[in-house]
Amino acid sequence: MELAGILPGVSIAREAQDVEVAGVQSDSRSIRPGDLFVAIRGARFDGFAHVEDAVARGAVAVVSDRAAKPGVSVPWIEVEAPRRALGELSARLRGNPSEKLVLAGVTGTNGKTSTATLIEAILARRYGRAGLLATTVYRTPRREVPAGRTTPEAPLIQEILAELVEEGVRAASLEVSSHALSLDRVAGCRFDVAVFTNLTRDHLDFHGDMESYYAAKELLFEMRKRGARGVVNVDDSYGRRLLSEAAAPMEGFSPSGNPADYRAESARCDLSGTTFDVVHGAGRFRLTSPLLGRFQIGNLLGAAAAGLCLGVVPEEIAAAVASVRDVPGRLERVEAGQPYTILVDYAHTPDALERLLLSVRELTDRKVILVFGCGGDRDPGKRAPMGEIAGRLADIPIATSDNPRSENPETILRAVEQGLQASGNTKYLKVVDRGDAIRQAIELANPGTVVVIAGKGHETTQVIGEKEIPFDDRRVAAAFARRG
Repeated sequence: MELAGILPGVSIAREAQDVEVAGVQSDSRSIRPGDLFVAIRGARFDGFAHVEDAVARGAVAVVSDRAAKPGVSVPWIEVEAPRRALGELSARLRGNPSEKLVLAGVTGTNGKTSTATLIEAILARRYGRAGLLATTVYRTPRREVPAGRTTPEAPLIQEILAELVEEGVRAASLEVSSHALSLDRVAGCRFDVAVFTNLTRDHLDFHGDMESYYAAKELLFEMRKRGARGVVNVDDSYGRRLLSEAAAPMEGFSPSGNPADYRAESARCDLSGTTFDVVHGAGRFRLTSPLLGRFQIGNLLGAAAAGLCLGVVPEEIAAAVASVRDVPGRLERVEAGQPYTILVDYAHTPDALERLLLSVRELTDRKVILVFGCGGDRDPGKRAPMGEIAGRLADIPIATSDNPRSENPETILRAVEQGLQASGNTKYLKVVDRGDAIRQAIELANPGTVVVIAGKGHETTQVIGEKEIPFDDRRVAAAFARRG
């Protein structure tokens, strides 16, 4: 596409308007001949410093929020917001694929991945096939890409959406993180339905405070197509606020059965799965899912409400959610022939950990052993609260390392231990090495015990210092369980 075609309304020198652009990149190392380089100022790296490298690799033009560097031989375009430009340019270059898809967006603190995965199944039931971009995987009929982050950078989002269009896929489900919204990764996307699951303390190391965190989530609802509905959890205080503040049309759902456009009634949760009635304006229908835990009611109901908003009939919704056997790392069973239950979950915030343990308590009356930790270089304010919750709701909590990153694991565990001590539970253990913590939990398990391993879920690596080492809670637990 010609440069003028992907930058409408932006002042471009006449002699540069017909420059042909093959792609858009913000990482100079990824530049191929014919690409446009967008110089972004990041938290750790500044693309402005790598302009010369991008040009040497074949960049045909540069977009920046600063004046041109002396000696740069390619067209230089100044814009106010390079990150937003990156998203919009990527979308235009790919033919604005979100406009050609039925696109669902899911945001919130907890439940995003499960809800987005369930919506993918609902859309696939309705349209034959669907795509997914989520924390666990980026999926098209052509390939599965391991997810590097919840929501990828704009060029990859648009590449995947365009691939779906090329494959004749008509719909996709996109999990949208607050980071992605704040950093304009989804600029250039337009949504047919937007879903809000909840908002609890997380990522305050990035956002600073809850008000900024909420404001980031609210941005998704400004990215809907004309007439597209927003669906929010009204059991959550921020959900009720969003329902009143976001532009219409907005609808609410209540997992606890409170008055709402969509509500759950007659719920049953046990080790066989989750069942409840979806009650809405046109009637009611039964959902039965193999997913475990009462917290899944909110994810199932939010997905069902989104499906109804998109015109999917109840029979298709019920069949779709019943087909989702598990969501990787979301109360996922580990089966290794052991006479007790092992469950792995991604819960890494105080609210998520509390909801997880309350759900497990509802599933069993036997002893609960918990392995959990808190990530390094992240909000330290959640460490003691998570320790208190673990001590209060688990019989034997084992505090260990999550992804310590550049922090000393002992420093993190001391903060967690303050909460454990405050809970009054004296049976807790503190084990720095995560593999050893899982081993000790398995050795403490008896027939009927439930071992819960929380924090990393689907992740297959652990970040310690500058190293990223292979580590999968599910594989580690299974190996120890097989040893007996």
